[in-house]
Parts: sequence; C-alpha cells; structure tokens
Amino acid sequence: MESLFDSINVRDLLSAQDLSDPNSPLSAPDLRLLIQRLESHSLQIRSQVQSYLVSHREDFARLFSLCNDAVSQTREVSDDVTAILRLLSDRPIDAEVRDIVSEMKAKKEELKVKKELLGLVGTVVALNQRLESVREALKSGRFEFAAQGLKELKVALRIGEENDREPLVYGLLRKEWSQCFEEIQEVLMKFMEKAVRFDGDLNQVEVKYHLEVENVNGIQLHTVVEAMDVVGILEYGLAKVADLMIKYVITPFVNHGQPLSFLEELHQESALLKIVPSLDSKFEYLDGEFLYSRILLFIKFIYRSICFQKSSWMQCFGRLTWPRISELIISTFLSKVVPTDASKLPDFQKIIVCSSEFETALKELMYISASDDKDNRLSNFAENVEVHFAFKKKTEILAKARNLLLECDFSIPQEYTRDGSVWKSDETSVQSSSHVVDLLFLSERCLVSKAAKQLMELVHQTLQDVCLSSTRVALEFYHTARDAILLYEVVVPVKLERQLNGINHVAVLLHNDCLYLSQEIFGFAFEYRTDFPSSMKEHAVFVDLAPRFQLLAEEILQRQVHLVIYNLKEAIDGADGFQNTHQMKQFESAKFSIDQVVFILEKVHIIWEPLLLPSTYRRSMCTVLESVFSRIARDILLLDDIAAEETLQLQRLIYLMLENLLSLFESLAPGEQNLHEFSAESLEDFIPSLRKIRKLSELLDMPLKSITASWENKELLSCGFTITEVEDFIKAIFTDSPLRKDCLWRIQNPSF
Repeated sequence: MESLFDSINVRDLLSAQDLSDPNSPLSAPDLRLLIQRLESHSLQIRSQVQSYLVSHREDFARLFSLCNDAVSQTREVSDDVTAILRLLSDRPIDAEVRDIVSEMKAKKEELKVKKELLGLVGTVVALNQRLESVREALKSGRFEFAAQGLKELKVALRIGEENDREPLVYGLLRKEWSQCFEEIQEVLMKFMEKAVRFDGDLNQVEVKYHLEVENVNGIQLHTVVEAMDVVGILEYGLAKVADLMIKYVITPFVNHGQPLSFLEELHQESALLKIVPSLDSKFEYLDGEFLYSRILLFIKFIYRSICFQKSSWMQCFGRLTWPRISELIISTFLSKVVPTDASKLPDFQKIIVCSSEFETALKELMYISASDDKDNRLSNFAENVEVHFAFKKKTEILAKARNLLLECDFSIPQEYTRDGSVWKSDETSVQSSSHVVDLLFLSERCLVSKAAKQLMELVHQTLQDVCLSSTRVALEFYHTARDAILLYEVVVPVKLERQLNGINHVAVLLHNDCLYLSQEIFGFAFEYRTDFPSSMKEHAVFVDLAPRFQLLAEEILQRQVHLVIYNLKEAIDGADGFQNTHQMKQFESAKFSIDQVVFILEKVHIIWEPLLLPSTYRRSMCTVLESVFSRIARDILLLDDIAAEETLQLQRLIYLMLENLLSLFESLAPGEQNLHEFSAESLEDFIPSLRKIRKLSELLDMPLKSITASWENKELLSCGFTITEVEDFIKAIFTDSPLRKDCLWRIQNPSF
C-alpha cells in the first residue's frame, strides 16, 4: 500500500532515447505510449487497493462499528442536554439559589452588626463606669487616680479627633469628660491658690505642703502638681503662681531703690521666702554679682519648694517666668550700666562674665534650656554691649539734637541784624560767636541760628567717634549722624511754618541754615572718610543729603521773594494803573501806592541785607526790583490818554520812588564800592527795567521829534521798549497831527 502513495515520475514511463533532449517536444507516438503506460499503472493500483481491502475486511468492519457507536452516544448526550435545558427553562432554580445566598449574607451582616453594637455598648458602659470612678476619686481626694483616669479616657474617647460619623453617644461621653476635666482643673487650681500665698505686709511668700479645700484634707502639694502634670494643665496651673511671683517678689526686688535680699525658712509643713533689706545697705548692683546671686536664691527656692527638684516642672516654670525676669534685669540693670564712653567698654567685661555664670547656674537647675541659645538672653545682651552702647549713644545724640531744634527760638541778636558788617568782618571770631560760621566752599561768612551751629558741632563730634570706633559701633554712629542732620529737615519747617508764610528774619535765617548745612555736608567726605573703618569707607556717603538742603534753602528763599513780589503787586494795584494823576485825589492815591512800595522794599532791605550773603542778597533784591519797575513801567505805558499835567505828575512819582530807593541801590553795590563808584549802568545791568523806567521818566517830558530820534538811534530799543509801546505812548501824549503821523511812520519804517 505504501507504493500507492509514492509519486509517479513520467520520465520512468518513457524510453531512455525519448528523453535524450529535454528541450525537444514529445511526438504523438510518445504521447500514446505514455497514455497506455499510465492506464496500465492505474489498473495495477486498483488491483492492489482491492486486494488490501479484502485482506483487511474485519479491521474495517470493526472501525465502522466503532464509528456507529460514537454517533449513537453523541445523539444520546444531545438528547440529555436538550432535556436538561427544557427542565431549566420550565423551573428557574438559579434565581432561588441567588435569593438563598443573598439571605445568608444579610443574616451574617446583621449578626456582625449586632456583635459590634454589643461591643460598643460594652465599651460605652466601661467608659461611663471609668468616668464615674474618676468623679468619685476626685471627690475623695485621690487626684493621682483621677488624673490618670482622665488621661486614659482622653485617649479612649479620641478627644480632639472628633468625627461626624461616630455614634452620638461618643459626643455625650466627651461632654462628660470635659465636665470632669473642668472639675479637676478647678479643684487643683483651688489647691494651688491655697498652697502658695503672698503676704504683702510681711513681704514674704509661704508655700504649704499639706492642703485642705472643701472638706478634702491631707492632700500633698506634690500630689497636686503631679496631677496637673498628668492631666496636662501644669503650665496653666503654674501660670498664676508665676504671675504673682513676678509681681510681688521679682519686680519689687529688682526695682527697689536700696539693695534687698532673700531669707529662706524651711519647716515640716511649709517653706517661707522673706524679702529683707540687705545687711550692707551701701551695696549696689555695680557688676551684677549681688543681683544675680539673690535671684538665684529665689530660683532655688522654687526648685525645692514648688517644683520638688523635678526637671520637667522646673522647665515649665522657667518658660513662664524667665522671659519677664530677663527683661526686667536688662531694662533695670544691664541697659543702665552700658558704657556711655567707648573707653569704658573693657570695664563691662566683668558684667558679661557674671551674666554668663548666672545663666549657667540656671541651666544646672534646669530652669532654662541648655541647648536653646535663645534662653541666654542676658549673655546675648551683654556680649552685644557694643551695639547697645551705640544704640544708647544714638538715642542720646538724637534726643539732644531734637531738643536743640525744638528749644531754639531762631532769634538773632540785634547787633547782627542792624549792621551786617559787624559779623562779616574778620575781626569777629567764628569760635566766639554762636551765630557766625564760615562756608567751606564759598569763602564767605554766614549768619545762622544757634540750633544749626550746635547741631553741626554735634554731628562733627559723632563723626569723630566714627573714626575711633569699631565697625559695628561706627556704622551705628554714621547712621546717627545722618539722622541728626535729617532732623532739621523734619522738625524745623514744621515748627516755623507760620513764620515761613511771612516776611521776617526767621525765614532768612532758615535759608542760611540750610545753605550752611549743605556746605558742611559736602565737606564730610574730605574731612572724615579717610579715617573711617575700612569696611565702611565705600558705603558711608553724605553727598546725597547736601542737594536736599540746597534745594530747601533755595525753596525758602524763592518763597520769600514771591511773598515780597505779591505784597508789592498789591501795593501797586492801589494806584489804579496810575490813571488821571493830574487829579489831586488820584495823584495822592498813586503817591500812597509808591510810598507803600518803597516801605516794603526798605523793610525787605533791612531784613535781608544783614543776613543774606552779598551775592544772594543782590540776586534776590534785583529780582524783586525788576518785578516792581517792570510793573510800574507797564502800567504807565498802558495809559491810552495822558494829559500834559499828568505827564509831569507821573514823572514826579517816578523821581520820588527812585530818590527814596537810593540807599537800597547803594546796598546792591558789590564789595566795598559805594553808589557813585557803582555806576548806574552797572546797576541797570542787574535790573534791566530800571533803565527802562528811568528812560520813561525822561520820555514823559520829551518832545515828539526827540522821542522819534531816540527810537531811530536804537536808544529806546536798548532800554527795553518795544515798537508797540513807543507808538501807544506817542498816541497817548500827543494829539493827532501831521507831525505825529510822520513820526509814527518813521518809527514803523526805519529803513526809509
């Protein structure tokens, strides 16, 4: 049978010669031969298959029987499955099973809940019983048991960890716990009040060891403190004791004028701490040794009698009292013995040592922390004495500077105000005068207030201390010097605000003060910078302050100038534009206005000249005169009709004004020149409108042709007249005529 499944090679069916050329096509005979051989081979295969089937007939019969049995069994299984499916579709047993399972789970959950509820009820009953036992212990005076019970109940009831999903009964139990806590706190506080008593008459503190309150007796103070610690109210319970100790013991001891001491008496039932005068009444807290030793006695009394040598209790009492005790020592002792002179700083070292030893003793008593540097308050303060010294010095300097400015009345002796040459001459010594100063960069003298001069002397002294001090102290002094200078800017303008709104000596003096301060500030860098500590040479600057005072000086001066100009303007307004001066009433009114102008100018002259620097006085007065003369000239030139008599009256008013101002003009001469040496042309260079008003007085009495000629030769133009002013002036004085028209044409057409 295996040969039947072998592949048939066509080449084996042909003769060898037929295959000599594989590429040549087969002929018809070859093909017929091939068909015949294939048919013969097919018959052989059929014969072999038939022989095989006959020889294995029984095997094939068994195989077919087995297949038939398998098909029958498959049909039976199919029928059984069909029957089961039909059964299931008629009765849904899966739903019944599901219901039974759900019911079983519900019963289990119900059983679990009931067990939990039963456990909760048991817990609640136990907690409630525990609370009742705490109350009973509290009533019977067993405070340790009550305190421990409250502590355990706090954990069991999760006090402070409330949850909205908890049973309501827990809230009720917590409320009961809070009531018990308040009760034990109240009772323990009553015992503490009984335990520590202060007798003001006898100046003593009594600590009782055996206590009795509300029929509860035989209670030990140690038991009370222990119960407060267990419950967590130790700090609260000792707070009142600490407050009373500070109030009745430490504060009187530290603040008392005479040295005090403590006397301790120990008894079986109590302990006493008495405040008694020191045996040596002449002893003072010079180096702190006496003060520290006595306070240490007080701390040891607390350590033995109230805290019973227990470290945690002592630390609690220390947290309550040490910040206040240390602050008292610093404010009443250390801060007062800080040296006021840099040379005395080494003497302070003994106090530094005493302060350090005192705090070391407190650490041994566990009153303050040995690891927390913040508790070394006294040592930190004492070791920073340079800073405290500088701060104290700064406070003194600024207080002195402020007092100088506030107490000064900014008045000037009359001998200075009557004649400026008294102090401007070299014969007057700057050192001997409290008002005369030299300006560093102007080579002139200046009259200033006593406050400004003394303030600058104070600043100079401070800067000298900067050069001699350590870096930290020098830096503080540097800022002190700046602050002292700035005090002038802050205090004086506010103090003298009313005077600054008027024309007076005070305002001019303030201008001089600011000018003097700015000059001195500019000189600080040249005078002191090289001697400053090297670390602050690049950072210590004063040049930013000088412009502020320069601006303030100029602002005050300009304010005075504007006030003067405003008053002069009001005086000139009274002349009503100098109209109709040929009428007596109008002339008197105009003359009164001119007199007012002269009076104001003379008043300003009297105030300004003795006080201001010559250049400043000349500049300011020329500004004022320029505004006056230009205003008067403008008013006269605006007149549209001037009668012949009116021109004479106007000319008279101008002459009168200029004549009355001769002394003022003379004061404007620079240096030692008098008015004759100081020519009119020179004065008119400073006051251009003076040339104009003088020329105007001439024009009022000048023929028309002369006026025209003056315009043509540029004389009027050089005096400040405009073509419009000349034309209007001619029209106002001269009536219309061919000559006037001709002159006006010549003025309008100078090229012809």
